[in-house]
Amino acid sequence: MRLKGKVALVTGGARGIGRAICEAYAAEGARVAVADRLTAEAVETAKALGEAGMAVTMDVTDLAAIREGVAAVEAEFGGIDILVNNAGIFNMGSIEEVTAEDYRRQYDVNVGGTIFAIQAVVPGMKKRGRGGAIINFSSQAGRRGEPNIVLYCSTKAAVISVTQSLALELAKDRIRVNAIAPGVIDTPMWDIVDAQFAQYENRQPGEKKRIVGEAVPLGYMGKPEDIAGPCVFLASDDAAYVTAQTLNVDGGNWMN
Repeated sequence: MRLKGKVALVTGGARGIGRAICEAYAAEGARVAVADRLTAEAVETAKALGEAGMAVTMDVTDLAAIREGVAAVEAEFGGIDILVNNAGIFNMGSIEEVTAEDYRRQYDVNVGGTIFAIQAVVPGMKKRGRGGAIINFSSQAGRRGEPNIVLYCSTKAAVISVTQSLALELAKDRIRVNAIAPGVIDTPMWDIVDAQFAQYENRQPGEKKRIVGEAVPLGYMGKPEDIAGPCVFLASDDAAYVTAQTLNVDGGNWMN
């Protein structure tokens, strides 16, 4: 029960990695707000958590929706101690194919959604005077460049920089800001990634997933639960002296 008495807000919490985090947090004693633009799936996930869960409809590109969602959680649960910025999108494209619309969309979700969700929860954290834990989601793609993924890679590199800057800014208020950089994790998003790689690399569906899984030093793709454990650690008092860090959870793909 490392999170007993805590309240967590998880964006993109309805499925995949986000749902695994919500379930792990509830199992550790937290009350959890499942925030997602997929309202029906958020409601289903929240119901599965029992009395510990609540669903919040939230599109992280909509600043009013972020503020309203945070206010609803604070009203229902009395405040927010933990924020997990898990919502994210992926799209491939060569430099000749990159569009202004895709640029804005990926940056609005992956970077803007992170920044403005933090902006919305920080006043309440400061007012309560209990500190807080913020966990942002980068990616192994934020550690290195990859062909035909300039937008996604650059957004995830930006998340690492946002994490470092805000960790230093908020340290005086005992609000810790860290990030997780997952490797290849078998989620619904990776089905989208696999389909796009099939197009760009002329592969059969499922082939890219198999190749990248076999290439991981541990020999397999991770599961959402492999990310949830480190996310519990960073939210808990076990990580009380950890801030401004980005933790690779990738089976050994990247070392730093």
